[in-house]
Amino acid sequence: MSLSLQSPLSSALSSKSSFLQKGGGGGRLRLLSGSPSSNAIFFKLHNPSFPQIRASSLDAGASTELDAVSSLSEIVPDTVVFDDFQKFPPTAATVSSSLLLGICSLPDTIFRSAVDTALADSGCSSLENDVLRLSCFANKALVNVGGDLSKLVPGRVSTEVDARLAYDTHGIIRKVHDLLKSYGEIDVPPERLLFKIPATWQGIEASRLLESEGIQTHLTFVYSFVQAAAAAQAGASVIQIFVGRLRDWSRNHSGDPEIEAALKRGEDPGLALVTKAYNYIHKYGYKSKLMAAAVRNKQDLFSLLGVDYIIAPLKVMQSLKESLTTPDEKYSFVRRLSPHSAAAYSFSEEELIKWDQLSLASAMGPASVELLAAGLDGYVNQAKRVEELFAKIWPPPNV
Repeated sequence: MSLSLQSPLSSALSSKSSFLQKGGGGGRLRLLSGSPSSNAIFFKLHNPSFPQIRASSLDAGASTELDAVSSLSEIVPDTVVFDDFQKFPPTAATVSSSLLLGICSLPDTIFRSAVDTALADSGCSSLENDVLRLSCFANKALVNVGGDLSKLVPGRVSTEVDARLAYDTHGIIRKVHDLLKSYGEIDVPPERLLFKIPATWQGIEASRLLESEGIQTHLTFVYSFVQAAAAAQAGASVIQIFVGRLRDWSRNHSGDPEIEAALKRGEDPGLALVTKAYNYIHKYGYKSKLMAAAVRNKQDLFSLLGVDYIIAPLKVMQSLKESLTTPDEKYSFVRRLSPHSAAAYSFSEEELIKWDQLSLASAMGPASVELLAAGLDGYVNQAKRVEELFAKIWPPPNV
């Protein structure tokens, strides 16, 4: 489906009465710009094409740095949905607990009806167990928001799976099936959806089983090569690596062999991990798309050109949009990652094993263990805050 966002968002929605009845999304999102995922990310339904070109060979229509880099990777603005729809029109989105909190903090938003409709759901309201009722409300709200966002963007909508299930493979699968069923009830087809799952071993195994059913998954909190390799072997549709968080960890900690090896080579550990994961995926023919998140500046972005998706801060997006493509000596828009370069990359025999739970656990270093735990804690806290808020405002005044 395609929807023009060149006119104001309110006018775009005015013709969608069913959309307004079912709700939408607000708060922080990560969205694909029209020029080409915290995270709402992203993804176009077609496979991106990455011609191997330099800025000097771009046609006359590519007049900014943003145009130039978008020829090489999908650039994903880390944006606020309320302010930036027209500046960087989205092509896809992610819905999460943090997004629900954003909606609830702005009661006048056009998306608030999504939450109110969820809280009025008779099936959830009839549940006598408070925990199950609040969980049901949260799931309905996520789906209502995701369904409405699917009417705004032509690409896929990624839905966060409860991080409290991160170590429960079957719990994750049941949750995804429930969410998928709810999406079906509002006529959102499976091909428009991704399900965002933490990259624990149990999450990776859930991804494998779901992908075997044709359900698209998005594995997040990947901080080590072994996680990325296991996710690729599982067939995850999207694998998300956090560049800046690895860099931050390396500045304040030591003792992680993977990070120390990168530093010894004079490489940034986050950029090195994206490069290695990309090369692994492309050299050995895995279907996964790779997303680089927590990109902090233009040099990070230029160093990753060729990766499937790059999440960029708004200040970086704006700078790219305002800058002409005439490169100075410091920056040239060269594809850094490509299937050709991946073919020449060497991996050790130890890195090419079939990863299982034991080998993954033994190979993950302290950085990936600590950062994964921190990410899970944040997601769990947000999910709890949503349920606590819903407990206070249920039932809504108009029900």
